[in-house]
Amino acid sequence: MIIELSHRITEGMTTYPGIPGPVLGTHLSREDSREVYAEGTEFHIGTITLTANTGTYLDTPYHRYAEGPDLSQLPIERMADLPGLVVRAEGRPSVGLDLLRELDVRGRAVLLHTGWDRHFGTDAYLREHPYLEPEAAAWLAEQGAALVGIDSLNIDATPPKGERPAHTLLLAAGIPLVEHLTGLARLPVSGFRFHAAPPMIAGLGTFPVRAYAVVRAA
Repeated sequence: MIIELSHRITEGMTTYPGIPGPVLGTHLSREDSREVYAEGTEFHIGTITLTANTGTYLDTPYHRYAEGPDLSQLPIERMADLPGLVVRAEGRPSVGLDLLRELDVRGRAVLLHTGWDRHFGTDAYLREHPYLEPEAAAWLAEQGAALVGIDSLNIDATPPKGERPAHTLLLAAGIPLVEHLTGLARLPVSGFRFHAAPPMIAGLGTFPVRAYAVVRAA
């Protein structure tokens, strides 16, 4: 079974405060294409202008560190076909080490299920969101998690001009992040493979992904 874990990208949507929404356009309309192709044959070629941090997206180390690997340099095995593990943290303001220390996270995509995705597209999503505590981020880096994802606004707390310890610690360890996930409630705690690979774009540190999980039959 395949479970969708991404938000739809729609024109003008707000993903993060202050980041402009995507703009959709048309390079070649179906009507104009009739002048290019044989009778009865038509195509649509669209355009999109968007900030790389739109919808459900992946952060590479380059997002935080100038010398880190970008989208074109991060190995595909760090983003696709990873054994997954869900950490249930619904109703908690943050994800602490107490939820993690008994888990085997090495080589796994660790997905933090806060339930905050229920607010996506509303003002509530942008305020007082759950996040990963610094000590927990350091532990995940030390234990060798392959990827860390969360279904809220940011994996870090987001006060004005605040530090971003989870980004700093995890990306320094080469661990990619996926933010704004959705649908984690549908996943089992384990027994699935996680995929969230973006295009290979040189010089960018983040980009939207089609995140999904493949759950093995019981």
